[in-house]
Amino acid sequence: MPPKLDINKAGWEQSDFPILCETCLGDNPYIRMTKQEFGKACGTCARPYTVFRWNPGAQSGSRQKSTVVCQTCAKVKNICQTCLLDLEYGLPVQVRDTALGLERSAPTSDINREYYAQNHDGKDQGTEGARKAAGAGKEMLKQLARTDPYYKRNRPHICSFFVKGNCTRGDECPYRHEMPTEGPLAKQSIQDRYHGKSDPVARKILAQHADSQGLKPPDDASITSLFLTSLPASATDTSIRTVAVNSLPFLEPDAIRSVVHVAKTRCAFVNFTTRTSAERAAEAWANGLDVDGERVGVRWGKAKKAAAPKAAAAA
Repeated sequence: MPPKLDINKAGWEQSDFPILCETCLGDNPYIRMTKQEFGKACGTCARPYTVFRWNPGAQSGSRQKSTVVCQTCAKVKNICQTCLLDLEYGLPVQVRDTALGLERSAPTSDINREYYAQNHDGKDQGTEGARKAAGAGKEMLKQLARTDPYYKRNRPHICSFFVKGNCTRGDECPYRHEMPTEGPLAKQSIQDRYHGKSDPVARKILAQHADSQGLKPPDDASITSLFLTSLPASATDTSIRTVAVNSLPFLEPDAIRSVVHVAKTRCAFVNFTTRTSAERAAEAWANGLDVDGERVGVRWGKAKKAAAPKAAAAA
């Protein structure tokens, strides 16, 4: 007689080995893993999945790590199940999607998330991370990619008792005796990291890269335009706007207020509705913008000069 099927577990996920990056897997070639089927709910789609736990390092002081999202969600984004960083570049999802001009496809609410997960079960091809960037986006990712494992990320958590001043374990305490740092980087959400939105680590990486490419936001907050240079002769107002919108899927459709193309000098101004939208675009175009197969230079616009006051009429 065939085994009885539990319909409550029909959509749950079982797996034999996790999807991990080299850093989370650790430097110990003889690691031991524990496997717990349907151990907890996925941090993204909330489906029960197989949870793996292990110690990532042979050196003392490494903390126990575990998977936090199911394999289906990890395959959709091409990320590690534990740190949620891209498997190819070792970067946050928001950085990768900004460079590639990718639009978030995973569900962000409870509606139809089970249907979405089932449709992506068993799909190894067509993930977001598998899409190759061309030109400026590819160059940007190569510059930002972390090529070597960063085992410092496997350190123990900070001891909460030490922070309160009443830890009595001393050197025997398995947690770090350090004071936590304040700021936006200390507050990260699994949902935001996975979907690539409002990730403070990603914003810091993108802002630093933009600064290194000469695209530091000007002090004048009224400047909300970017200046494009060396445009191809075939460029038009429409083609420039189309390329700009397609490369910025994380912005609202009306984020670009206008495009002023000067064909004679092969340059254009892309005017944004808000300063925040302009800064996000500058981060995405830090290595230039591809227009009709050619690399276009990007700079911040300049403030408009105040009109000279009219001379007083002669008495």
